Amino acid sequence: MAQDLKARTKKFAIDCGKLCRNFPHSREYNAYVNQLIRCSSSVGANYRASQRGKSTADFINKLKIVEEEADESHFFIEILLEMYDLEDENVKNEMIRLCKEANELVAIVVASINTAKSKLKI
Repeated sequence: MAQDLKARTKKFAIDCGKLCRNFPHSREYNAYVNQLIRCSSSVGANYRASQRGKSTADFINKLKIVEEEADESHFFIEILLEMYDLEDENVKNEMIRLCKEANELVAIVVASINTAKSKLKI
């Protein structure tokens, strides 16, 4: 599962980066696009780091960052979806897919955090 999630979080970052090519280069879009690129790539980077955690507490802390960054990615995709006058249905569908993927990543990470926390209490 860890390898699958490692690949999945990397793909999420790449897909968000590719999505960002579709937005106009202007002050307001650049701010949101840059934020999306940063937080979506942080999802994969921090998940990767979590797999090298020094302790269960370190693992949990890194996963909490993954959770926050995936949720933040979802937020910026939503903002761009509402701001951008989409004429290209494929871009809109990709944004919707990435919103769903961000939500799924959050759910998976939260479940992993809860599992790790329960192991700390044993």
